[in-house]
Amino acid sequence: MVDELEAKHERIAEFLEDHSLDALVLGRLANFAWATGGRDGFIMIATEHAGAHLIYTPAEKALVADRIEMPRFQNEEGLVPPAWTPVAPYWHVDRPQVVHWNTVAQGKRTGTDTDIPGAQKLASDIARLRFQLMPQEIERYRALGQAAAQVLELAAHEIAPGMTEHAIASLIAGKAIAQGIQAALTLVATDERIFRYRHPIPTAKQLDKYAMLVLCARQHGLICSVSRLVHFGDIPAEIQAKSAACAQVDAAFILGSVPGRPASDVFADAVNEYSKAGYADEWRFHHQGGACGYESRDYKASPASQEVIQLNQAFAWNPSIAGVKSEDTTLVTAEGIEVLSAASTDWPMHSVEWQGKTIARPAILQR
Repeated sequence: MVDELEAKHERIAEFLEDHSLDALVLGRLANFAWATGGRDGFIMIATEHAGAHLIYTPAEKALVADRIEMPRFQNEEGLVPPAWTPVAPYWHVDRPQVVHWNTVAQGKRTGTDTDIPGAQKLASDIARLRFQLMPQEIERYRALGQAAAQVLELAAHEIAPGMTEHAIASLIAGKAIAQGIQAALTLVATDERIFRYRHPIPTAKQLDKYAMLVLCARQHGLICSVSRLVHFGDIPAEIQAKSAACAQVDAAFILGSVPGRPASDVFADAVNEYSKAGYADEWRFHHQGGACGYESRDYKASPASQEVIQLNQAFAWNPSIAGVKSEDTTLVTAEGIEVLSAASTDWPMHSVEWQGKTIARPAILQR
């Protein structure tokens, strides 16, 4: 098997050559995790920026972190010499300025994914380096996908009427953290809030009969998005019908994600399924998801998308109709689509057919 870090460093070397650069600086959390093979670069979870910068030149790789963070990066993440040249300013010295002194100020033509004085910002181009996952990343993603699905489904079996959305969210997050997974996003809606809001942050509202649980789980830098629905008592026919229709749309998204196909074509097929089911405008009220990996969405698909589906690229499609949603994280492989966050065998499923192919999509758990 090809060494993961060597292969990524080769991609970066090609990037430097293609863009006529002498140095590349990575400071975003997603790119830090990707370039280091899943090392934890975060300090505060509510940020897109790593707690360090990586500097790549043809001659060396440097890790720029202040003297608070450098010991952990070296002792626990293994970013040590000779592979990584440490640059460790004191905490009160501006890190982007230190990066500038070590690149631009030395006359190096420098590209970056963040704000470095005098450097060329190439965030979108750099992000594409991550799109095709390597075998080692896929294995980590599979493990995360199954753990994320289990977290959400265990929570769905444990919640009870009377619990607040805050309490439900804490249950989800607690189960994730216990497995070394960050709850990068936790959404919870109950009853009428599911019909009103597509991005329902948890509130003090108490659960009566119906709950939607959403988790963006992050581990080794990878992010897995999962949604599940649970209903106490008989599920109303209207909700059942919407759930089946949403699963049909999801099938078009997932099964239509074929290598080399424009994302806009996949999107058009799914919009057509909304229309066929009698919910023609529902796609307009919430984004439908798209490519993912080290970001919750590397890009959101739309009618105007210019991206093309790639082999070994991950996707999290999330079609919704007021009151229901369908979402898992999937992988485009040479053998077909793999659902990384596949539901457990005891979860109720819709069996959906689309253009001669069949796929199982999660239905609503009745308790």
